[in-house]
Amino acid sequence: MRKGYLILESGELFPGIYVGKQEPVMGEIVFNTSMTGYQEIMTDPSYAGQIMTFCYPLIGNYGINTTDSEHEKIQMQGAIFANLCQVPSHYQCVKTVDQWLQESGIPGLAGVDTRAVVKAVRKSGTMKAVISDNPDASGVDWSRPLPVNTVSMVSTGHVTEYPGEGPHVVLIDYGYKKSMLKALLSEGCKVTVVPYNTSFQTIASLHPAGVMLSNGPGDPLQLSSLFGELKKITASYPTLGICLGHQLIALTYGAKTGKLLFGHRGANHPVKEIETGKVWMTSQNHSFVVEKSSVDDKTFAITYLNVNDGSVEGLKHRSLPIQTVQFHPEAHPGPDDTHPIFKRFIDTIKQSKGEKSHAVTY
Repeated sequence: MRKGYLILESGELFPGIYVGKQEPVMGEIVFNTSMTGYQEIMTDPSYAGQIMTFCYPLIGNYGINTTDSEHEKIQMQGAIFANLCQVPSHYQCVKTVDQWLQESGIPGLAGVDTRAVVKAVRKSGTMKAVISDNPDASGVDWSRPLPVNTVSMVSTGHVTEYPGEGPHVVLIDYGYKKSMLKALLSEGCKVTVVPYNTSFQTIASLHPAGVMLSNGPGDPLQLSSLFGELKKITASYPTLGICLGHQLIALTYGAKTGKLLFGHRGANHPVKEIETGKVWMTSQNHSFVVEKSSVDDKTFAITYLNVNDGSVEGLKHRSLPIQTVQFHPEAHPGPDDTHPIFKRFIDTIKQSKGEKSHAVTY
């Protein structure tokens, strides 16, 4: 076993044992509090450019299977574990997490005091970090920039159609999770997945009944050149924005975004629905949020708020069929309390076409 080290930009050093590909890597250090679903987390494209710390102390006990990945490959820069199981037990298991990391070319560290890592990040905020075999932080070039346009790294480069008998939804891929596509297909939708920078003219040529803006990595302001096209798209079709998609729609209509100290990443984040007062448990993965004071209440109504910190978790346009959520209604991993949001979106599409629909409740 080869010793390795996690070095934070703030100066903290955490020893561990190398797993996966044994080479140095730099990324933004973040943490996730989920107790299960490590395969889904590790394949979520929203982690592109980041080193992910698992808070739960035992990871890998059911191995890796062929069905749970949310993307075709691991997108994160590296992974940090407390205890990484090397002898998993599950009838669907085909390999260990360590083997999967090696095959994917992703470095990791096991045997790390992840509680101490999380405390450091909660205190100082997300920051640059390095996985290395050298504990000497003086040799790290902290001025080296992290990848900036991570969406272009994870988005598809071509148009893909999935058949269905229901409404035709164009899914703009900023790094979408497979479960989002499955949620639409399970409702009978025909779905066309398009690259993140697809123009309004191209989308119009596909004749969709609605458009969905997916999740994805990074700062939404890095996509500011697309705001003009997004304004045309959202003004023309019923639209649902999720996570990064939510932020992009808010920015497109004049709101502002800011970065949280250490973000929301986990499967048990409580969110309050303003209209009913009900609280739902949600799956989340983001650093950036829409600033509440910047939302024009003549244009948007705030539909959901985070119970823990009061941040904006959802918006609804007052005159156009546009709705957004910061959390992940498709879950995976996490509770499916808010999965009916997809049904509401499809009902909105049907209503805009003059079709009858029924009320959707949680």
